[in-house]
Amino acid sequence: MKVLIFSATTGGGHMRAANALKEYIMQKEPDSIVRIEDTIEYASPILNKAVTEGYVYMATKTPKMYGTFYKTIDKDSPMNKPFEIAVKQYRKKFIPLIDDFSPDIIVTTHPVGTEMASVLKNKENMHIPIISILTDFAAHQTYVNEGVDAYIVSCTEMIGQLMLRGVGNAKILPYGIPVKQEFFKKIDRREAMESEGLNPDVPTLLLMAGSFGVTDVLKIYHKIVKSECDFQIVAIKGKNEKLYETFVKYLSKLTLNNTLFEFDLQRPDKSSMKLSRHKKPFKPTKLLYYTNEVEKYMQIADLIVTKPGGLTVSESIATGLPMGIFKAIPGQEEQNADYLIRSGMAVRLEKTNQCTQTINDLMSHPEKLQHMRECIDRSSCGNSSEQIYELMQELIEKYSDVQ
Repeated sequence: MKVLIFSATTGGGHMRAANALKEYIMQKEPDSIVRIEDTIEYASPILNKAVTEGYVYMATKTPKMYGTFYKTIDKDSPMNKPFEIAVKQYRKKFIPLIDDFSPDIIVTTHPVGTEMASVLKNKENMHIPIISILTDFAAHQTYVNEGVDAYIVSCTEMIGQLMLRGVGNAKILPYGIPVKQEFFKKIDRREAMESEGLNPDVPTLLLMAGSFGVTDVLKIYHKIVKSECDFQIVAIKGKNEKLYETFVKYLSKLTLNNTLFEFDLQRPDKSSMKLSRHKKPFKPTKLLYYTNEVEKYMQIADLIVTKPGGLTVSESIATGLPMGIFKAIPGQEEQNADYLIRSGMAVRLEKTNQCTQTINDLMSHPEKLQHMRECIDRSSCGNSSEQIYELMQELIEKYSDVQ
């Protein structure tokens, strides 16, 4: 099987989904050839730099403006025209790629990739099946294009949303967003916690802080680390150097003032810091600069505090981990949060004081966390990569029979 995946680096989750699907295909069919192409970068590195930097700036500096822009392009609007013109202009660059690689199927995890694949199929008479994977929990018009054979959505609510945008019901499949297979593997929780220096008899809060602003994280941590409820914290900074250094300085001040923490900074890559509690009220905390074992920490945690990006949410669902959603960006993150809260899988963490109260309430009432886990189990679409892989085989066979 030769698979071409059109993705993009805007937001990060699109590439993670592409790589998760690639890993599954290679596990099932080692002689397959799977190529992931950053669609915007391939079209124009200059354009890619402008788009990715523009996205980051709008999402972090002017979130309300980004939310307005996101809603505007979810319908027929003059703002969509430059995007459509650019795709048509750059499509010629992709013809040699298609001719040389000769894929059996094209999968897209970003709307630009979907648009490009659709234009190539219709303008260049490309006889190749196309699967479009929507990497959030609400539909958006930019994913809808003529020539797409199947739309993979993350929840059943999105079926009706896509149908309102003109997509036929038979083409919409609620398989979920692909995540690494490690998120589905069960581990010995007690053994894993003991190996990480965590107390398996104490509730654990996972703080995925890399996508937050530095001030936001410190405000959250400052409140919860002093709260009366008994739990421990794992904080992952996600290669955010500024956040990590600021966090270390903050914790150092607590140590100097209160002599409450022991630091372990022996690892040269600065990837781990262990803090041990000597007396109340401060929480024992494990600080990670970066880890490639997020799935392990999700499986041992009782609650995750995170922004509601489509991939992080999907990974949490795969591990059955209840979510506390903080500071969702207007647009897809806000829509993701709304869905998760409606479905009972998450709670919204509002202002810092309310945030602490909500976290304490959940961590001191395991029955509430158990109810959230049951909601996650009911809402889960299962192993997305497995279902997409089977669909790919069906579409390839269907197209080969027509030729």
